[in-house]
Amino acid sequence: MIALVRRLLVLLVRIVVGARSEWRGCAPDPIRRIYFANHNSHVDTVAVMAALPWPVRRLTHPVAARDYWGTNAFRRFIAEKGLRAVLIERKPLPDSNPLAPVERLLEEGRSVLIFPEGTRSSNDEIAPFRSGIYRLACRFPDVDLVPIHLDNLQRILPKGSWLIVPITCTARFGKPLRVEPGEEKGAFLARARAAVIDLAGGGHTA
Repeated sequence: MIALVRRLLVLLVRIVVGARSEWRGCAPDPIRRIYFANHNSHVDTVAVMAALPWPVRRLTHPVAARDYWGTNAFRRFIAEKGLRAVLIERKPLPDSNPLAPVERLLEEGRSVLIFPEGTRSSNDEIAPFRSGIYRLACRFPDVDLVPIHLDNLQRILPKGSWLIVPITCTARFGKPLRVEPGEEKGAFLARARAAVIDLAGGGHTA
């Protein structure tokens, strides 16, 4: 039953927004990776998951905010059962590690999808990245981080709106990157953000 819900959810997204994929910097290999994308609407997560081929999608877990996706039974069902998402706290308690469940998945050989801006943008500009992606890159230095740029999602479901506008979405996957030896947090975050921005115009980053 849960597997059927997942397939129907992917099919619905593909019908409504298209969810095309363009693998410009790497191949869609079913290996452990950290995917990271720009964040414009609530459709972002399902759009990326729908754009992934089945062998990659079955290995990948989106990371979602508990304060949104965990607020009621329906949202939690969609997140945890429909998308197999891991919910984390955006405002964690002192001395806690909100990335612990994400790290466990990577330790188990799974892939994760994160949105380093931390919250949805109200326009097309990509906000500065938060430090979580740097912490994961340092914790798993041998895992590729694959940038993704999502086109048209802000227009499909703008922030503050629940009216879906049927416009084709494209998920562009760029060249993988890793943290360089001795690379400082600020430099890495700027480089990762630039990798997503570079995909916005459809440029080839391989």
